[in-house]
Amino acid sequence: MTNDTAGQARYTTRAGLTGAETLLLGLKRAGIDYVFANAGTDFPPIIEAFVALDPASVPQPVTVPHETAGVAMAHGYYLATGTVQAAMVHVNVGLANSAMGIINAASDNVPVLMMSGRTPITESGRLGARMTPIQYGQEMYDQNSLVSNVTKFSYEMRYPEQGDTLAIRATTLAMSEPRGPVYVSLPREPLMEKVAEKAARPTASQVASSAPYPDPALIELAAGWLSAAKNPLIVCQRGDTAGRVARAIEQLATSHAIPVVEPFTIRNVMPSDHPMFLGYDIKAPLAEADVVLVVDSAVPWMEAVHRPGDETKVIHIGADPHFQRMPARGYQADLAITSDAAAGVEALARSMEAPGPQVDARRSQIEALSKARVAAADDLANQGRAGPMSAEWLSRCISDVMDDRAIVFGELGVVPSAMRVKNANQIMTNPHSGGLGWAMPAALGAQLADRDRLVIACIGDGSYMFANPTACHQIAEALGLPILTIVKNNGMWNAVRRSVINSYPDGLAAKTNAMPLTSLEPAPDYCMIAAASRAHVEKVEHGDDLPAALERALAVIRNERRQAFIEVRAAISDKH
Repeated sequence: MTNDTAGQARYTTRAGLTGAETLLLGLKRAGIDYVFANAGTDFPPIIEAFVALDPASVPQPVTVPHETAGVAMAHGYYLATGTVQAAMVHVNVGLANSAMGIINAASDNVPVLMMSGRTPITESGRLGARMTPIQYGQEMYDQNSLVSNVTKFSYEMRYPEQGDTLAIRATTLAMSEPRGPVYVSLPREPLMEKVAEKAARPTASQVASSAPYPDPALIELAAGWLSAAKNPLIVCQRGDTAGRVARAIEQLATSHAIPVVEPFTIRNVMPSDHPMFLGYDIKAPLAEADVVLVVDSAVPWMEAVHRPGDETKVIHIGADPHFQRMPARGYQADLAITSDAAAGVEALARSMEAPGPQVDARRSQIEALSKARVAAADDLANQGRAGPMSAEWLSRCISDVMDDRAIVFGELGVVPSAMRVKNANQIMTNPHSGGLGWAMPAALGAQLADRDRLVIACIGDGSYMFANPTACHQIAEALGLPILTIVKNNGMWNAVRRSVINSYPDGLAAKTNAMPLTSLEPAPDYCMIAAASRAHVEKVEHGDDLPAALERALAVIRNERRQAFIEVRAAISDKH
């Protein structure tokens, strides 16, 4: 091996190394710091390799008691750092449990290196051949098919010398735009086999592809449209992990008085109180817009209810402006500019004409609308502080205890429009793929990336069940990850109830006292689940009691470095 990483100098050749050893060395060379692993009977060569190799030359193995937690931790780690991490699970059954997390990562263009064992291929005569009945029952004709439809790359390791090659190639492709998850299948035979002398040459290093940059002619055209527009509009629903997209949009919006909306936000882009920020409801701004700049937004509006006017020009900018992985997506696109999103917006700002008198007039109007939005959000939050409290009051109280670096992972928990945050990437909400159980383990991944940052998971009671909470609380205790988990308990699948009411507003189900398939009553004692892992726990029934409960939880996190848990009794809402 090469000495790309400290501690690897001793591995100057692959000869005599097992396939598992070359894999782990390759993962470290590729920049993987952690392998979130749920082990099985295919793991003996991996475990042996971890012990045999210099710990500095391989990623750190992290035991996760459930597969969904491991994938979501890698997802959350990336959102906090911008670096790809790996998850490893047991054959087809572990991969099946992981599939939801991979779907979420694909939807959010988050790179995750997914690996799973594959039941031994051979029945006898080779190292790693089958030894138990389960190794017959777990074989599939095409195990990769469980995730190949949502991964950028999927391949099965066949020879021991491919370990580092596959680790490096898979990671390189995951980090190349548009980013996304990749998958490698690991049969036991090549993991246990040793590399022959003739295959001893180390794999060459690779780097991710450079980010795409915009066509100057299209940028000039788009800038001309925006400069001439009477009512331009910027639409965005996520930025990059480094905050470049947010800074570029904020500068463009401020300089040229262009309002910004974040419909169906995934991770916030604008500061809550920015004078050019009009919030999360696109209906009114889109109806008035004559030129719309859509920045890396897969679902900028709902065509059935928010379609722009016939004369409106629409510009899309992003690494994949048409979101090719979405089979049906018919949004208007008068210009589709393939570009790193930040670079594209920065190029537009440089090409825009100097602001004229109309910009000053527009600025005053937008600032007034922004102030009115913030005031209305304050009023709505304060109206919901009774018991059971509203989600708006819960969200406002959470943002009140967040400093400039804090992150909240929301999954049917927080209402971004009610929050007041100062920076981008402070409100992370579940991807549009909707694989529930994401937010709590994603928060664990972000906390692992930065143990001194306040990380909060605010989730619905149903989402908490999906998160395999026993596993998540065990991980938090075992790794010393002092996240704050808040469960919004309204006793039902409210998203399902709302969908029924919206589909059949005058139907029989909407009028019944007990709608089928929505109730989560009788509710378990969620605090007891957290307390089983020695978390600080509280139940809050009335909104007035929440601020003090949050402060007590934060004191435990800061002073004892221990996870905290609050169960909040929340009102049922027809909006969220």
